[in-house]
Amino acid sequence: MFANSNPHFFKRTAICAFLLGCSTIALSQQAKLVRVPLQTHDLSTPDKVVVQARAEFPETAAAGRHTHPGEEIGYILEGQLELRVDGQPPRILKAGDVFFIPPGVIHDGINTGSGTTKVLATYVVEKGKPVATLVPN
Repeated sequence: MFANSNPHFFKRTAICAFLLGCSTIALSQQAKLVRVPLQTHDLSTPDKVVVQARAEFPETAAAGRHTHPGEEIGYILEGQLELRVDGQPPRILKAGDVFFIPPGVIHDGINTGSGTTKVLATYVVEKGKPVATLVPN
């Protein structure tokens, strides 16, 4: 059993792990991608959590090639994003467009528009796993 069984401790720990993983992605690309965690909750499916975040891509910023241990469901709030999914042609997404990335699929998002692109991202992942993992080029 954990020494600290406070549920808020575990929620804060999950958010900190999410931020650390996202910061790693942003720093690796020398871009100023900002991910703002909005919520993290256990799901009714055992050992699964849902994480929702807002990603803000300044002009030319990229997430960097990465994967997720679960599904990513995205909605473009504003701006334009080029979504590059391995094995598929690049797609240009604009405000109002949606996307779905299956678990383990290598992908990248790059702001190819003018101004900041904002994305609402929802991740369904296994509890205890990082939300994102960088993939070397």
